[in-house]
Amino acid sequence: MRVLFISDVYFPRVNGVSTSIRTFRTDLAQLGVQTQLVVPCYAHAERAAEPGITRVAAGRVPADPEDRRMRWGALRRTLDQLPAGEFDLVHIHTPFIAHYAGVRYARRARVPCVATYHTFFEEYLHHYVPVLPRALGRVAARHFTRSQCAAVHGLIAPSEPMRAVLTAYGVRTPIHVVPTGLAADRFRAGDGGAFRAAAGIAPARPLVLYVGRVAHEKNIGFLIRTFRRVRERVPEALLVIAGEGPAREALRAQVAALGLHASVEFAGYLERDTALLDCYAAADVFVFASRTETQGLVLLEAMAQGAPVVSTAELGTRSILMPGCGALVVPEETEAFAASVVRVLTDAGLRAGLAARGRAYARTWSSVAMARRMSEIYQQLCAAPRTLRAPA
Repeated sequence: MRVLFISDVYFPRVNGVSTSIRTFRTDLAQLGVQTQLVVPCYAHAERAAEPGITRVAAGRVPADPEDRRMRWGALRRTLDQLPAGEFDLVHIHTPFIAHYAGVRYARRARVPCVATYHTFFEEYLHHYVPVLPRALGRVAARHFTRSQCAAVHGLIAPSEPMRAVLTAYGVRTPIHVVPTGLAADRFRAGDGGAFRAAAGIAPARPLVLYVGRVAHEKNIGFLIRTFRRVRERVPEALLVIAGEGPAREALRAQVAALGLHASVEFAGYLERDTALLDCYAAADVFVFASRTETQGLVLLEAMAQGAPVVSTAELGTRSILMPGCGALVVPEETEAFAASVVRVLTDAGLRAGLAARGRAYARTWSSVAMARRMSEIYQQLCAAPRTLRAPA
């Protein structure tokens, strides 16, 4: 089987969508499903850098230095030049230009089209279009979602709660829950001592870690406010925020206003296969409080490296943070969250128990098993009668 993947984001842009695409492509190849990926070009040198990937000329996105917007004409020409009958199915991963180009190509090629709903837009719009009233933004996001979902033959939701959201919107397209699993390389032991040495962090200093996009919707401001309470009881504690994003300067200002500049470090992007694993391994506790995750892969990555987790459980993270998973699940309440972080930092036995349970639990999220489920969905769609291949 040959599948055309198309996305508005991919590496070097680091986020959950990029990680999901790479993980599925690697594992699907082992199952005999070959994929061609069409994504934006972030730098001229990328044009022919990676087999199986076609980079399309792209421009900058206003007020967003990380992302690129594929040029419609260049994208259309790229897809039009693909040989007839080359692909059995189209898989769209983002809802912007890629969505409309992917639907157009699938209809012209008369092949099924499936889309993964990676992003909970209802909770994103008010951060990026602040002039839009929040209630109006929610109505717009739901209408936008229903319209796009109606244009494809099948939907992939990364978690059961995300499927419930789409169903509540009135989406009628069949929805399949297929999380992004953990690839085998995520279990390779990181070197926490090496990360601490490179960052100038004392070996015994209590380290609280957040990894992810540094964006407003990730609720990092809550983690910083909570960390101030943590330091009242563990004064030597350090909070490391690993990642980049548009909220970085606002969060730096918050850190300064709270007098935490000596206790909070912004580590920026870390190389996934080396420094990031070392960073996870260096942590005494991993903290997370996003309200918008459709899954929350970083929680599993932290568990795989033996980092005890303290997190809220909202939307997609509820499907990961199950009983016995090696995490303390707490409400988004400053005092309760801080108390749980302090418990982990000050109780070596608790840390060891959470770490052991987390490692074992993370291994149940095999990426190969998830890819096998995805392959089965592809086969079902391709076997459907041709009359089902023309969504309204």
